[in-house]
Amino acid sequence: MAPFTVRAVVLLRKVWAALPSFRWLLLASMAALWCAAGHFGFVEFLREKVIDWRFAYRGEIASPARLIYVDIDSQALSEIGGFPWSRSYFARTCAALVEHGGVKAIGIDVVFSENGVAEAIDWQKRVNGHREFARYLSKPPPVVLAASYAAAQYRDINGQLAFRQLPLVEPGKTYEDAALPEMPAFRISEHEGSRLWSPGLIGLIDTMHGDTRVVPAYAPTIVRPFLHMSIELARLYFDVPPDGVKISEDHIDLVREDGSLARRIPLLDGQFIEVNWFSAWDSFENPRVSFSTVYAYAEMLHSGDAEERAAAEEFFAQAEFKDAIVLIGPVDPLLQDLATTSFDSMVPVPKVGVHGNMVKTIVSGKFLQRPAAFRDVAWLEHLITMTLSLGVCWLATIGGTRGALPKLAAVLLLVGYIYTAFWIFAHAHYILPITLPVLSAFTTSFVGVIWQLVDEQRQKGRIKGMFGTYVSPALVERMVESGEDPQLGGVEENITAYFSDIQSFSTFSEKLSPPRLVSLMNEYLTACTDIVQSEGGTLDKYIGDAVVAIYGAPLALPDHPLRACVAALRVHRRVAELREKWRHEGDQWPQIVHELQTRIGLNTGPAVVGNMGSQTRFNYTMMGDNVNLAARMESGAKSWGVYTLCTEATKAGCLAHDPERVVFRALGRIVVKGRAQAVPIHEIVALKEDIDDRTRECIALFEQGLERYYARDWEAALALFSRSAALEPNQPGVTVGVTSNPSLVYQRIVEEVRHETLPADWDGVYVMKEK
Repeated sequence: MAPFTVRAVVLLRKVWAALPSFRWLLLASMAALWCAAGHFGFVEFLREKVIDWRFAYRGEIASPARLIYVDIDSQALSEIGGFPWSRSYFARTCAALVEHGGVKAIGIDVVFSENGVAEAIDWQKRVNGHREFARYLSKPPPVVLAASYAAAQYRDINGQLAFRQLPLVEPGKTYEDAALPEMPAFRISEHEGSRLWSPGLIGLIDTMHGDTRVVPAYAPTIVRPFLHMSIELARLYFDVPPDGVKISEDHIDLVREDGSLARRIPLLDGQFIEVNWFSAWDSFENPRVSFSTVYAYAEMLHSGDAEERAAAEEFFAQAEFKDAIVLIGPVDPLLQDLATTSFDSMVPVPKVGVHGNMVKTIVSGKFLQRPAAFRDVAWLEHLITMTLSLGVCWLATIGGTRGALPKLAAVLLLVGYIYTAFWIFAHAHYILPITLPVLSAFTTSFVGVIWQLVDEQRQKGRIKGMFGTYVSPALVERMVESGEDPQLGGVEENITAYFSDIQSFSTFSEKLSPPRLVSLMNEYLTACTDIVQSEGGTLDKYIGDAVVAIYGAPLALPDHPLRACVAALRVHRRVAELREKWRHEGDQWPQIVHELQTRIGLNTGPAVVGNMGSQTRFNYTMMGDNVNLAARMESGAKSWGVYTLCTEATKAGCLAHDPERVVFRALGRIVVKGRAQAVPIHEIVALKEDIDDRTRECIALFEQGLERYYARDWEAALALFSRSAALEPNQPGVTVGVTSNPSLVYQRIVEEVRHETLPADWDGVYVMKEK
């Protein structure tokens, strides 16, 4: 491999290893990208949909004022005729509603334009209608006519939908040519062109592409500011004079003649109002009646028939008209004045409902509110986005891929924020940002969890590569599933050290050729290792025929003394099976193989475990005084005529977890070579299910003899040891490979000490002279 390639690989490895350090910086950058997307309007559609969902969650709210729609519907078009109608219909209908119905104000959502009128119509009849309507408006009544205000759409600094203000003077024109809304036009002579007639009130209506979320509050033309129709209607409802409308930079005040403030209307971007939708179009909150019905009753007011006049008076005297605001507007789909709303997002509905909901918004004072910072910059939305994203991502990843509680907390935090935003909207009409924070939090958390999953898979591979050769696959999986890194590099843990060795192994080397010896050892070591690992042990190393293992590290096992004892007994059982197998293989193996025995020593206590060795080559191992003592148990088993020897600590740990599983025999207290402190030792005799009555009796007699030995009753001790010797399961010359047993060993010890002069404080401790 070329030097450059080697350097590149090394660099990539360093970058990969350093990535976790930059994880949160990268995730924060991802959240910042979402902020940028919101700033440039890429999520505007979702923003609008989420606002629609808030209205759906809040539901309809009662109207603060009586508002009635008089519909130019299919019935009216069928009974009166196709559009445009003679304006006399509007004059007579409005007059009846005001004079006989007692309404507070009437808004007509129809632009009375002369554009597009066919020349073949009866112009005299049309002019007469103009004059009749003009005479009525000259009184003047509380009637607001519509002026069409077209504006160019744009997105403000926050990415919110907005509209350019109508310029005072368009570029290249003089003040005399200042742009004005399309005003109501009245052709008062069939021989004259259209001319502006504005004796009544003019209210703006917006005609931009059907959007119904934001409406222009006024048009700041050079002539005078023209207010939106809903503001004019609210002014009439509150009995505010025309000069009581005070426009400032961020609000419009409606001030009564006595100086009291009727309503303060907040403005977005200095010119717009956001609609607060009170109900869907087809709702009981929106009483409606056909224009043709109202007009018919208006005509009946002047009927020569007294009954018809009485019926008409009764119709207009109904309580629903008294002090109500009436909106006259097109609702028939053929008139194409339709748009979707927050409550009617699937099917377009008449846009006259925009004016109705705007009137309700102003009269009730329930204006939609946003954080003040949103009017100029979106820093607060960005702050919420960054904070929520990193908070949810932190909770989603803190517990690892299997940390259920932190992930549940992350979900609850996200859902809780959404619910809080919906709840605040429903109760305070306040719009907290949802779209950007939730999108950012979800995606950053998703990426964080995926990233963590990749890291954990890499970590799993590292753990399996590190421990897979000397820890059982089941234990490796438990280590991986635990989500915890093993504490490497030398930490103190409470463990059980396991040492085993083949009796007289040097003789095997003399009797077997190297290939045959390797074959034998592979079969033996495989059997031993499988059992050690199946009980949760960690293979430390092989030293020739010796097997060294650790119980309780690198993964904590609370019952590691019990596991080690069971493993030792299972190894002896398996070795017996192997001896039988080798014996049945005839002359393939020499007699010494048929007599193969293994000795095992165990000790439990604190020891240092971890990766130890050089910087370039190391091994996961254990060291410490308790490890050395376990090795002494293995070598000392020969001196006591047993094949499995353990300390008091191992026995106590085993019985603490299962007092019935393993049978022990106390062998006294000894001082091993290299130590000064006495250690109680025990033979691990058998599993409870494997022991017979003969062996139980042997153990009972032996332990009675041991008591007499400590009491210096030499004759009684010898008698008991003699009786137990006859019952020993391992008999020299009978049991394969056995040259002694504990009863025989203690008969020799008693004979030695009974002829010695013992000190007064003699406690029966036996000092080992060999390792």
